[in-house]
Amino acid sequence: MIQYRRMTPEDVEVVHSIEVATFPTPWTLDSFHYEMRENEFAYYIVAENEQGTIVGFCGMWLVIDSAQITNVAVIEEVRGKRIGETLMREAMRIAREHDIEMMSLEVRVSNIVAQNLYRKLGFQDGGIRKGYYVDNQEDALVMWVKLNE
Repeated sequence: MIQYRRMTPEDVEVVHSIEVATFPTPWTLDSFHYEMRENEFAYYIVAENEQGTIVGFCGMWLVIDSAQITNVAVIEEVRGKRIGETLMREAMRIAREHDIEMMSLEVRVSNIVAQNLYRKLGFQDGGIRKGYYVDNQEDALVMWVKLNE
């Protein structure tokens, strides 16, 4: 059974390794340390398996009445088991607890699997950020959802 909890500074290296294995332009280790120690708006959730191994994470910034999903990643071995979906649902629940009204994110226009998940969770297409991803200048689809409806 997967358990979900708030990320701690001790989790940074494992979370960073998942980030590196998942994204072509991963955040640096220092970026995650900053998020944990300095960024008062950051809230990260980790998913742990029965052995206590972190198998996924979701990060967001909670600012006034809106939340921005920064990154969501699950290790390859457990993809397709709804862990990413549950991480997103947990992030949405926590955002609501903080009186957040709207949540947004960017996703690669080529990442149809992720887009379908976000739509399943109620996200709508909001627009395109041209050349958003620095590795290949791919566009990002901005998606958003109202949390109080």
